[in-house]
Amino acid sequence: MIQVLAFYLFAIVVVASAALTILSRNPVHSVLWLIMAFFNAAGLMVLAGAEFIAMLLVIVYVGAVAVLFLFVVMMLDIDFAELRAGVMRYAAVGLALAVALAAEIVIAIGAYSAGGLELGRRIAPIDGAVPNIEAVGRLLYTRYLFIFEGAGLVLLVAMIGAIVLTHRQRGDVHTQNINRQINRRSKDAVRKVNQPVGQGVEL
Repeated sequence: MIQVLAFYLFAIVVVASAALTILSRNPVHSVLWLIMAFFNAAGLMVLAGAEFIAMLLVIVYVGAVAVLFLFVVMMLDIDFAELRAGVMRYAAVGLALAVALAAEIVIAIGAYSAGGLELGRRIAPIDGAVPNIEAVGRLLYTRYLFIFEGAGLVLLVAMIGAIVLTHRQRGDVHTQNINRQINRRSKDAVRKVNQPVGQGVEL
């Protein structure tokens, strides 16, 4: 019974968080709702018996959200002084969300210890006695190897595109010309002056 309750709880929160991610006007709020959706999706993966996928969702995707947050800051120039001014106004909402996340973690642990959801059979042709992580590794590097490498290429292109979009040329910064420095002669760099006494230095 607790498995079904946890499934519907996580599923409803995932759908609601995904909708609020799209509908929020503030990009920072959208990122926070996206983190909420990832955590609840990880709870669904735990219920399905895919602990490795749940760990990847939390570590990889939530970690990538931090990078996404940096890109948002660099590209949209958000006024954080105005955001910090309204922190106390949303303190009750933040506390309620923290309590809700803690309750979900407790429910997920209880549902996992109760046996998780019974999915009937595995979709992939792997022996049921093989652990989840080993089964994922076998499939990724045998049957779905080319798809896995294609996904890596797509992520590489996305990373290069993000770097190109956020790279800015500054006109007030002069780059170092190493070739000109190496080829400079000593007589061009040093000037000997017989300075008379008491007349100061000529610049």
